[in-house]
Amino acid sequence: MQTCDDVSQNTRPAVELTIRLIAFYLPQFHPIPENDAWWGKGFTEWTNAVRGEPRFPGHEQPHLPADLGFYDLRLPEIRAQQAELAAGYGVSAFCYYHYWFHGRRLLQRPFDEVLDSGQPDFPFCLCWANENWTRAWDGTQHHVLMAQDYSAADDREHLRWLARAFADERYVRVDGKPLFLVYRASHLADAERTTDLWREEANRLGLGELFLCNVQSFAEEQFPPASRGFDAAVEFQPDWERLGHPVGHTFWRRLRRKLGCGESAFLRDHVYCYREVVQRMLEKPDVSYLRFPCVTPRWDNSVRRARFATILQDATPDVYESWLAAVIRRLPDQTPEHRVCFINAWNEWAEGNHLEPCQRWGRAYLEATRRALLPGEGPP
Repeated sequence: MQTCDDVSQNTRPAVELTIRLIAFYLPQFHPIPENDAWWGKGFTEWTNAVRGEPRFPGHEQPHLPADLGFYDLRLPEIRAQQAELAAGYGVSAFCYYHYWFHGRRLLQRPFDEVLDSGQPDFPFCLCWANENWTRAWDGTQHHVLMAQDYSAADDREHLRWLARAFADERYVRVDGKPLFLVYRASHLADAERTTDLWREEANRLGLGELFLCNVQSFAEEQFPPASRGFDAAVEFQPDWERLGHPVGHTFWRRLRRKLGCGESAFLRDHVYCYREVVQRMLEKPDVSYLRFPCVTPRWDNSVRRARFATILQDATPDVYESWLAAVIRRLPDQTPEHRVCFINAWNEWAEGNHLEPCQRWGRAYLEATRRALLPGEGPP
């Protein structure tokens, strides 16, 4: 595996404790009838994660859990342990992925039980993952298993369901307003109509104003939020448009691999140097609107892709810590409510991006998170 240059390490100043770190949270760690039918009886995210195999020397696969084991999110004690672990290392809230398909919800049990029981007593918000569910696991229109279907009537029904979550005292607020994310705002039939209807319905129900964010995941999502009725944007990492050049993708290396003289994974997949990606993300130009930043501890979706996986290689807790610390330094001092940073993710095990302890690194990524927030301090 070829190496890459280190990101410069700067001395980090003291950080205020008003910073809110919000980690994306995947609920697909329990079986549901739909996944049983589509993928086989008992399917959960662990089914994908345990299939991981190294594709080249130094490739970190599989990603296997440590402290929490191969958990089932139907168990309240697991959800309590997750919240305790997150809070102990500086994570302020979970942003649960929310799957709504014209009134039908999927993977809803963990969040519903959190909402109904009042436990764990840990802040949360929701991100509407409004992509079609497909066999390709990539949001494309091929082999659609569950499709989105947008309408004004559904927008109202959706907000009425969301109202109970927004009213919960644990729900994350920005400027006093419930924070709600839309993952693929460009997919909405009419984003301005949707956001207007949501705001109207929220006021009618006595919820007051909403704080709506579009997630800037793909190229078509990189628009000013106000242009489509949103209050702010949320950066998503990895930023697919700024990854740079894959490792080993030169003419002579491609020729050598074609002749069987090299590692085919560097052509079959898209392998990037994590350190270089971090540097590129830190060099992104500023925008004229409010955009909450995001970092990712690592990324590797090879267990979901036989070909054309995206792998950020040579990720380490130290480099992640330097990235998070640099982003924290840039958060606006003048607006404490806007000192928010997202982390992708708490538990995306099949995409190789998780803060939860794993067998290789233990709690090192959690410890790095805490150090970035509180320089000079070790783990709790």
